[in-house]
Amino acid sequence: MRLPLVVEALRQPGMMAGLTLADWDLLLRQAGSARLVNRLRAMLAEGGMLDAVPPQVRTHLDWSHTLAARHRRAVHWEVEQIRRALDGLGLQPILLKGAAYAAAALPPAEGRMFSDIDIMVPKDRLGEVEAALMMHGWVGTHTDAYDQRYYREWMHELPPMQNVKRDTLIDVHHAILPETARATPAPAKLRAASVAIPGQPGFRTLAPADMVLHSATHLFYGEFEHGLRDLVDIDRLLGHFGSDRAFWDGLAARARELELGRPLFYALRSAQRLLATEVPAQVLEDSRRDAPNVALLALMDWLFGHAMLPAHSSIDRFATAPARLLLYIRANWLRMPPLLLARHLFHKAFISPKPG
Repeated sequence: MRLPLVVEALRQPGMMAGLTLADWDLLLRQAGSARLVNRLRAMLAEGGMLDAVPPQVRTHLDWSHTLAARHRRAVHWEVEQIRRALDGLGLQPILLKGAAYAAAALPPAEGRMFSDIDIMVPKDRLGEVEAALMMHGWVGTHTDAYDQRYYREWMHELPPMQNVKRDTLIDVHHAILPETARATPAPAKLRAASVAIPGQPGFRTLAPADMVLHSATHLFYGEFEHGLRDLVDIDRLLGHFGSDRAFWDGLAARARELELGRPLFYALRSAQRLLATEVPAQVLEDSRRDAPNVALLALMDWLFGHAMLPAHSSIDRFATAPARLLLYIRANWLRMPPLLLARHLFHKAFISPKPG
């Protein structure tokens, strides 16, 4: 099956030099669906091809770049507001995902847009952190009693909080997976290995290996709404941290220590198959120890092959919707034991208040 145009461009940026206006129209629509327009612009700039694209395309790319720059400034400002709100608690929260990439100026931050800021703090400090944020204008977004219990007893985070003045969102985590999940990566180990962020006093990020593992876990325990964008994040993190041989040497062992060998295997396999990510042969061989059996691997390859691609009419096939549905069910299955999952789905379907 031929790869979608956006995937071809990610794999071989030079091919964009020969695109027609009709090709560009399709490529930008696919990339927009995947939230990867700015990544295309960055690759064009890196390859010295930006001035060669048609003027209509250049205008679109430049506007997207301008919006991304504005978003990046807003993220840095919002992180500073969070720092001020938590000042005095004696904590150094760990920034996660997009906010971590932006604060640490890592490659995935380039042009990346996201809707909320994620931080991680010790579980026994959640009450203090929540109170401090409330004093500075953040309030909970889930008022239903069941939702409150769902988050506070079973999940790995507080209910999302929104600032009453700016409408910005913050997710306060105490772990990277729910306590009811099959895998339980120890938050204390993640905190112990975390690193300070130059120029960002009071905040830390996960260690390089742990950042990759968290990204892999977020994707392969998730619902794949922005699967290709998240896989590009992993590709860029691997390319950045992979310049240090010690990173590769310890990656698979760290994954097993945190019970995350399977998502790492899927991440390396998918990045190599879809984006042609360069991964040392020994690392791939080591990660195969955490692979599923042959039949299950064939099924997962089929599911990921459909669900990882952007949701766009030019890409969707008859199997796309079923694949995404099955992975959504799988995500919930991995996060909750069967009885709790059945109870949760029943409550959300028939008891929880419906919006509007």
